[in-house]
Amino acid sequence: MAIDSDVDAATALKNKGNKAFAQHDWAGAVDLYTQAIEKNDRDPSFFCNRAQANIKLESYGYAVADATHAIDLDPNYIKAYWRRAVANTAILNSREALRDFKTVVKKEPNNKDAKLKLAECEKLVRRVEFFKAIEVGDPPSAFEGLDIESMEVDASYDGVKLENEMTQEFINDMITRFKNGKKLPKKYVFQIVQAVRNIVYDEPTMVEMEIEPATTLTVCGDTHGQYFDLLEIFRLNGFPDEKHAYLFNGDFVDRGSWSTEIALLLYAYKWLRPKMFFLNRGNHETDDMNRVYGFEGECKAKYNERVFKVFSESFSALPLATLIGKKYLTLHGGLFSDDNTSLEDIRKLDRHVQRQPGQQGLMMEMLWTDPQPQNGRGPSKRGVGLQFGPDVTKRFCEKNGLEAVIRSHEVRMEGYEVEHDGKCVTVFSAPKYCDATENKGAYINIGPDLKLQYHKFDAVPHPDIKPMAYAQSSIMSMM
Repeated sequence: MAIDSDVDAATALKNKGNKAFAQHDWAGAVDLYTQAIEKNDRDPSFFCNRAQANIKLESYGYAVADATHAIDLDPNYIKAYWRRAVANTAILNSREALRDFKTVVKKEPNNKDAKLKLAECEKLVRRVEFFKAIEVGDPPSAFEGLDIESMEVDASYDGVKLENEMTQEFINDMITRFKNGKKLPKKYVFQIVQAVRNIVYDEPTMVEMEIEPATTLTVCGDTHGQYFDLLEIFRLNGFPDEKHAYLFNGDFVDRGSWSTEIALLLYAYKWLRPKMFFLNRGNHETDDMNRVYGFEGECKAKYNERVFKVFSESFSALPLATLIGKKYLTLHGGLFSDDNTSLEDIRKLDRHVQRQPGQQGLMMEMLWTDPQPQNGRGPSKRGVGLQFGPDVTKRFCEKNGLEAVIRSHEVRMEGYEVEHDGKCVTVFSAPKYCDATENKGAYINIGPDLKLQYHKFDAVPHPDIKPMAYAQSSIMSMM
């Protein structure tokens, strides 16, 4: 039982947490709400507020647990049902979310917004079930029957023409077109995606590369449709050329509202310089995430559904990892549930027989897992995958002769973070993520000496189109 002085101190800490939240300091808010809970664990609002801060940190598993605790303390606490529903929607547990939205409507029958969200959630559930019902083991290619060659380019197109090969001139013109809010002809979109799908399909699941003398490799993390911030990386660090390679470590799309522009620009560079431009798959280069977080909707709005389908096919062909100079394993998520997993297991993984990562297995872990500060392994704060500690990273690096693992997948306030005694590096390249988090972006430059040089950068202004503008559901905007 909390004594009065503890209750007062806990309330003061909660108020400080609310201020931190208002300043978009999500991690600081979580810490203050946690301190409040340590002094008084009987107030449901502390757990509910921490749930909302965890939603902002994309720690959806933690958010579900906190909202559940708040509901256990007060079964009539409507806000906790909302928060749990939003967190479950974020990790694609739409059936669980549906249950909570039904509870909100039952308890507040005149709440119009709750009724709207319930209807949207019911639609989401039907959509998920529809795609499961029509899923086939080995679907035909999305390019089948697509006669790209005979497609006409609209007479109103005023840009550089694309013939059978990508050119720097075309890329330069495309960069400017996209900055000015213009699109590419669908014919060119299909050409680019098909060319890159064919290139990456033939690459191994783990690309193994060396950094040649007098060249630099830049490793970038998530860019999430933040096109103008991607251009800022190139402005500060140099555009890709024959002496400057780039590796983008997944999550090019979703959330930000220029995802097609980023995907097409990265693909154009991959087509132009296939041996100097590398792309790893992220957990957002997957169908189920694209349907919820905006990329599918953006493809349909700017082009058509077929464009999304060919992108989907190309995403499933992307490599899952890149081994740099035999010293740095670079992959989107992180390490594995089994200590016996090795680089050889990644080499042998046939990603072409499993187009989507699913809920378990090697591919899912490579795209979804996160580091944790304590040793061992733990449940995922996201509600998908798992977390791995410094001892897990150390054993993996020693066993495989690695200096470190480079991964992305998580916001870092300074754009990057070195953890696990220097053996786990996170790099995140979407500054002011979703226009809501006050983080910097970062990238890593690596020369032939294989030393890591970290560079931070700030977000730049962009046209007034909000993140998630093309998401299929307004539930997602609640995040």
